[in-house]
Amino acid sequence: MSYFETFAWEITPLGARDTWSAALATTYELLMASPFAMCATWGPEQTLIYNAAYAPFLGARHPQALGQPIHEVWAELWDEIAPLIERARAGEALQFVDKHFVMTRHGYAEDTYWSFSYSPLRDGTNAVGMLNISTETTASVLAHRQRDVAEAALRRHNLSLEQELSARIDERDSARAAESSVLAAAERVQLALAAGAIIGTWYWDLPTDRFTVDEAFAVNFGLDPALGRDGLSLAQVVATVHPDDQAGLAAAIAEVIGRGGRYAHQYRVRRRDGRYYWLEANGHVELAPDGTPLRFPGVLLDVDARRALTDERDRALADLRELTATLEQRVVERTEELRRSEEALRQAQKMEAVGQLTGGLAHDFNNLLAGIAGSLDLMSLRIGQGRFTELEKYLLAAQSSAKRAAALTHRLLAFARRQTLAPEPTDVNQLVGGMLDLVQRTVGPAIQVQFISLPDNQPLLVDQSQLENALLNLCINARDAMPTGGRILIEASYHQVDTQNVPRYELAPGRYLHLKVTDTGSGMTPEVAAKACEPFFTTKPMGQGTGLGLSMIYGFARQSGGQLRLRSVPGEGTTVCLYLPLRLAEGLQPVPVPEGVINALEGTNATILMVDDEPTVRMLVTDLLRELGYVIIEAADGAAGLEVLQSDARIDLLVTDVGLPGGMNGRQLADAARVHRPALKVLFITGFAETSLLSDDHLETGMAVLTKPFAVEALATWVKGLVEG
Repeated sequence: MSYFETFAWEITPLGARDTWSAALATTYELLMASPFAMCATWGPEQTLIYNAAYAPFLGARHPQALGQPIHEVWAELWDEIAPLIERARAGEALQFVDKHFVMTRHGYAEDTYWSFSYSPLRDGTNAVGMLNISTETTASVLAHRQRDVAEAALRRHNLSLEQELSARIDERDSARAAESSVLAAAERVQLALAAGAIIGTWYWDLPTDRFTVDEAFAVNFGLDPALGRDGLSLAQVVATVHPDDQAGLAAAIAEVIGRGGRYAHQYRVRRRDGRYYWLEANGHVELAPDGTPLRFPGVLLDVDARRALTDERDRALADLRELTATLEQRVVERTEELRRSEEALRQAQKMEAVGQLTGGLAHDFNNLLAGIAGSLDLMSLRIGQGRFTELEKYLLAAQSSAKRAAALTHRLLAFARRQTLAPEPTDVNQLVGGMLDLVQRTVGPAIQVQFISLPDNQPLLVDQSQLENALLNLCINARDAMPTGGRILIEASYHQVDTQNVPRYELAPGRYLHLKVTDTGSGMTPEVAAKACEPFFTTKPMGQGTGLGLSMIYGFARQSGGQLRLRSVPGEGTTVCLYLPLRLAEGLQPVPVPEGVINALEGTNATILMVDDEPTVRMLVTDLLRELGYVIIEAADGAAGLEVLQSDARIDLLVTDVGLPGGMNGRQLADAARVHRPALKVLFITGFAETSLLSDDHLETGMAVLTKPFAVEALATWVKGLVEG
């Protein structure tokens, strides 16, 4: 009998087989009789039942896994499969093809792929479990991937061959062109030689040194033809040779006389017009039997044109050699020039986007300032008229414009990655679930929106507004990629980054909240995906996008200590993964800022040092704190504040701006103050927060941050909490 037939089910929550319901017994018989790999879970404990075909999937877990809760059997997969099993137990039939899991079956983690289905199991009308039919497709998936890799490598190799062949053809064509140019020059030289007539003859009687020449020779040497017929000495003949050529001519003549035979030499001769021309002398020295030189007859050829052609050929060859030698460098220079041009174009496009952004911001701010200034002017007018009952509506209008201006600057700081994050205890499931109606209205009825929640509801420390903005932006991007409709899936899960995965995720080791937004849209090419998070990069038409959405989400993730990853396949869709460090908020509750309770926040006569270089802000803060009963000491910069802190004056709380002038910022002032006053409480107020100065990891006990602009109730609450805390 097999292990399955003899298994003691009575030790499991299912009890002995003879006590099973008809539905459970039928399910068991179906599994045992099937040749296919199948398993099922039953009851509230989700007890696992499987057949012999399924056992190899378990590896070393078999046979101990039989009758155990499934979440213990597949512990390493539970975060991924638990939501799917719950959907099946709720009545939904699910099917997956080639789904990836990292499994530990043989003592080590391995990548596996599965095609499987989950179906609900019912006992009467109640769903009490699920049925799983599985097929491992790891081998076929890997084989297909290897085939795809090989095909891609072959395509790259073919492309490389095509490019190399094209380059070789270009080189051949260039060489042929250069060869044709040289051959044409040589042909011109040969034609010039063929057309060049003899321009003079001579006869030199060597024993008597009597040189007789014809009239043409005499003319070309600038001599008197009559003397040429009577006879000249060699010295008279060579007198008109160019001084630079005389030594070479004498050496050539001496050499041929010494050996006899053929003679050819080129040199320049001055003619009667005073110019020097190139000639070539061709002759033959006859020797006596005893070797005595006897006669030296010869002819003159005009080679001036030939020398010009030769010089032209030499210059062409030199130019060709230089072209060949500098070709690679000129290609590099041209490539660099193109890169600079592309960079300049991208910079111009960025500047155009910045101009559009700043123009829009200026317009918005002018509108907001008009509301604030106009309200204040009317309030001043009504006060002068004694019409105090009309002040409230102008006050409310000014406050509304100020809050809208604060929201606008907060979005700008998010883009610059310098906003102050405000993490608070957050139920992520509740936050995302509460946004689904807004998301659905935003993306429209043609797009289906689904949410897979976290397996628990434990509160996490997250900046709620930033997370909401990030998710809404991602869903809007997904909508724009699906103009004809589709599906958006939002998944929340926990993700563990181990030490070996740090380079892959570019994250510190630890647990992370993993929010994934997947669409079935048009997708992106690798080139577009690589630039998607760059500021001002957009593929949308002019006026329909600024290219800041993903950049702001990336900035939020990085400032939070997390990461944003993007995967996209053209024609299939895009997945954006947002990783945020998992910080539990157990025992913490959000602290709401009370409104209209300034009168209840009475001071305790504590002494507060207020440091801010902006006179208006300093005046407003000190007036409010004095109104609450505190003793205030003012300072306009870090140096003045430090002088007070190093004195014997009583200081219960330091309230300081972060961006102080004079070389000492607010954080440096607080650190210097705590050298003399270790227990000093500090409240930083700032228009933006440098992560390195004011992040949660760098704030010490007794320090807090309040972001400008702030409500007076918020300032009063923080001050009271720090003074009395």
